[in-house]
Amino acid sequence: MRGMGQGQQERVATSLAGAVSEGIAASLASVDAELERRYPGDPGTRQPVHTVYVPGDAFTADTLRSWGGRALAALDEHTPDAASFAAVLGLEDRLAEDVYGRVRAKLEREPVEDLRVDFEDGYGDRPGAEEDGAAARAARLISEAYGDGTAAPYMGIRVKCMEAAVRDRGIRTLDVFLTGLMEAGGLPDGLVLTLPKVTYPEQVTAMVRLLEAFEEAHGLEPGRIGFEIQIETSQAVLAADGTATVARMIQAAEGRATGLPYGTFDYSACLGVSAAHQAGDHPVADHAKAVMQVAAAGTGVRVCDGSTNVLPVGPTEKVHAAWRLHYGLTRRALARAYYQGWDMHPGHLPTRYAAVFAFYREGFEQAAARLARYAGRAGGDVMDEPATAQALAGYLLRGLDCGALDTAEVARATGLTRAGLEGFAAPRRGGLTALAR
Repeated sequence: MRGMGQGQQERVATSLAGAVSEGIAASLASVDAELERRYPGDPGTRQPVHTVYVPGDAFTADTLRSWGGRALAALDEHTPDAASFAAVLGLEDRLAEDVYGRVRAKLEREPVEDLRVDFEDGYGDRPGAEEDGAAARAARLISEAYGDGTAAPYMGIRVKCMEAAVRDRGIRTLDVFLTGLMEAGGLPDGLVLTLPKVTYPEQVTAMVRLLEAFEEAHGLEPGRIGFEIQIETSQAVLAADGTATVARMIQAAEGRATGLPYGTFDYSACLGVSAAHQAGDHPVADHAKAVMQVAAAGTGVRVCDGSTNVLPVGPTEKVHAAWRLHYGLTRRALARAYYQGWDMHPGHLPTRYAAVFAFYREGFEQAAARLARYAGRAGGDVMDEPATAQALAGYLLRGLDCGALDTAEVARATGLTRAGLEGFAAPRRGGLTALAR
């Protein structure tokens, strides 16, 4: 028997009629639609590396600049150069100058990436007229900041929860704030709202109905306003029937949920953890965040780590100890894919950015080389799959967004534009998008 000639195609035989495939497709049509609805994937937008909470009565037009200035002053006082900063945190010598320089530049240029004006725990109970005035002032100041270019990339408020005792107050504060934004020119693109102390999915549904009513009243596009669901109670993680409540909450948000911030201290106290042991690396915290992470995977809802209440204040020795703690907790969270956390004090900003920048600088060369090999289908000592290419591209994009990496160096190392990186980071279901170079 003679072999196949060049250009001839191998004969392919099949046994199943086309109707079989068509029947399977029809039987799975509802599943296909459900996958698209429930698991749209990451939105592809920038995720801030942290959220800063400022009490409603303390928020002013100068808050962002003040936090940056106070953070720089802490650096000047306690680690005035790269060598001393690196020594405190254990930074590699090769990274010391670069990370220190980037931290200082970040504090001058964009000290806060996400700010929440707090009308819940950080604000407490005040006379109604006083809270009304603070909410209206917050709306005016945030609108002005977006108007003159001084705003953080993301800004918004945290209102009181949907429990009976404070429900009406929370609803009114949200109404005053959103109405103030509309009267000042409209809702900014970076608007973020936070609903705290959620225990039942029905409370999430109530928030959805509230936002629907506001959108209808102002002729806004349905679904325009999203919100974070803050996980601070045991019931938010595990329901009485043993189901993962947080997954049901994401569903109850009807596509409006944007994030799941973890409340370190409320959640720890809820489980009986003593005050001395309430921390982001406690086993109860690890369990809660792992459940949140699995429930949110693929939904487009992002998990946000909690905070430390150990403040870098006082003599240099105490500041250094607090910085080492915060730096270590932030690096630990990043390794666990919690790319956002809380910062409670301006003194936390230097170590937040040092941890984030070191995380991306340390892994940059290897990640870029692996993605470049994958994009070029070249060989290497690691055989990566599409999911790994997605993770590599996401890693580089997050590094670019926060200022840890520069556009030019990433392009040189990968051969990809930002659009090309985004193509790998957010593939269509079932495959990768075409390269955009």
